[in-house]
Amino acid sequence: MENQMKRGLLDVCVLAAIKDEDSYGYQIVKDMSQYVEISESTLYPILRRLESSAMLNVRTAEHNGRLRKYYHITETGLERLQNFKDEWKELMQIYEFVTREEKNND
Repeated sequence: MENQMKRGLLDVCVLAAIKDEDSYGYQIVKDMSQYVEISESTLYPILRRLESSAMLNVRTAEHNGRLRKYYHITETGLERLQNFKDEWKELMQIYEFVTREEKNND
């Protein structure tokens, strides 16, 4: 898969992982693991990029005597997620067009 496309998909996956509740790095990786493979070393640059794009906010809280960063999706992040869903519908229509001959031959 093209790197730029994969990068965009991972961004959306991270946003989806924190859509319903705030979360932290390790938990995000764990929540995504059954759908997509991502390491913490890949995740943290994505989180920084999403934060700098105002798609998420970060707060720090103490947990078991250590500071932990929690990520919260913003309105901008929710809009990006909705835009992805709308774009995906269009991509699926294109996919249906491209594979129509294969389906007719089956």
